[in-house]
Amino acid sequence: MKLERTKNATRNIIFGVILKVYQILMPFLIRTAINYSLGDQYLGLNGLFTSVLQVLNLAELGVGSAMVFSMYKPIAQDDTKTICALMKLYRLYYRIIGLVIAVVGTILLPFIPYLIESGEKGVPAEMNIYILYIMNLAATVITYWLFAYKNSIFQAYQRVDVPSKIMLATTTLQYLLQFACIILLKNYYLFVLVLLITQALANIITAIASNKLYPQYQPEGNLSKKQIKSINQRISDLFTSKLGAVIVNSADTIVISACLGLIPLGIYQNYYFIVTAVIGVVTMIFNACTAGIGNSLITETKEKNFNDLKRFTFFISWIAGFCTCCMLNLYQPFMEIWMGTDKMLEYSAVICFCLYYYIYEINQLFTTYKDAGGVWHKDRFRPLVTALANLVMNLIMVQFWGVYGVLLSTVLSTLVIGMPWILHNLFTTMFEKKHLFSYVKSLLKYTFVVLLSCAICWLACSFIRLGLWSTLIVRGIICLILPNVIYLLAYIKKKEFSDFIRIIDKMTKHKLKLEKRLKLKYTVRNEE
Repeated sequence: MKLERTKNATRNIIFGVILKVYQILMPFLIRTAINYSLGDQYLGLNGLFTSVLQVLNLAELGVGSAMVFSMYKPIAQDDTKTICALMKLYRLYYRIIGLVIAVVGTILLPFIPYLIESGEKGVPAEMNIYILYIMNLAATVITYWLFAYKNSIFQAYQRVDVPSKIMLATTTLQYLLQFACIILLKNYYLFVLVLLITQALANIITAIASNKLYPQYQPEGNLSKKQIKSINQRISDLFTSKLGAVIVNSADTIVISACLGLIPLGIYQNYYFIVTAVIGVVTMIFNACTAGIGNSLITETKEKNFNDLKRFTFFISWIAGFCTCCMLNLYQPFMEIWMGTDKMLEYSAVICFCLYYYIYEINQLFTTYKDAGGVWHKDRFRPLVTALANLVMNLIMVQFWGVYGVLLSTVLSTLVIGMPWILHNLFTTMFEKKHLFSYVKSLLKYTFVVLLSCAICWLACSFIRLGLWSTLIVRGIICLILPNVIYLLAYIKKKEFSDFIRIIDKMTKHKLKLEKRLKLKYTVRNEE
């Protein structure tokens, strides 16, 4: 079976973005409510528990990615028997994972207080840190035990729009109840309990939807020993990738909590929340396209896939550059309105966050192709080496520069170690190595245009000195127009721009007629 990649990606992106915007707006309001109703320490607790549970999720070992990747070929061949056997194995692995997380999480219980700096910046006096930890641990474990394997079929079939709709409904219930817990009851325990219940509800409804849309796929049958060995090898290769990602994502939060305290962590998390919100929206694009990329890597030529990579890189550099420009100029006025001047970092931290964001998005593009192509064995050491370098720099630089040192260590480790390494791995396995130089050259050109647009936009915005809301609005208008005009002037004659416009026309069923209006010269072949 050859998936309708453009159609599925379009549908997934639409519903994914709707869900993600909703999941950004509502937590933003909840975070604001926690800040004004309960205080900074509770914001810090939220961030700390998220990071600790990410570490515990190492038990997942990349099973999900390995199993979904294993489904690409059977789906392309309409091999129902193999898919059912894969789901049975997936269910077994996730039950074991949930048990491991529960046991290890319980063992770690006595050590949780040591992750928080003592004193007035530590845990609120009225809260029991152990009870909160156990509730958060239960919320994590239950997601593995309750039909987690059912979600894999939607990912493999490039139908993540279905779980997106389910999440939209269950998170609405979650947010309404959590608002009541914070504003009306001022009870943080109930706030966490609501999260546990609604996560279980989402898993149950997803399982029902899977049975309805794909009734032929049930967890039954057995794989051969050779197939299981191959899957286990992929999981083993994914472990270092998973470990590296967890260290990078969690180390910053845990180091700040242990070295600086919950209040500085809460302020840092306010800024980080904005970055992760923007990352989350763009991630919907990556998630929507991963299965299609995996299918294309199996059914298309290397040349076709390399051309797709160039188009995707062009698109992501434009999106990431635009978002970087907006954050650079809107971050501080927005934070002043949202949290007040006493809960703001210096502008140098904003620059660090912007660098972190842009590098993260480009690296995420490479990671998407790595996961779609299953290039895990060759790439198994890179994430771990990058993460360990980041951790060492974290522990050293936080002592001298505080939060800024933590941010810079992540930027440097990814830029100097992670990105060159993963590019080498991709172009020695999935694409022709001879294309690497020209690809890097194009990427550097895109980055130069992004830096130029950021500088011009910053210069224009620096003259805007009005009231807080007026400054935010006027700067927002400038950021909406100016960088996109610069990108248009820089790229309008490039083939990748022409290809991208035609794909947009196809995704909108030619209602926009952009190709005709811009009078483009190039053609897109095999864009499905």
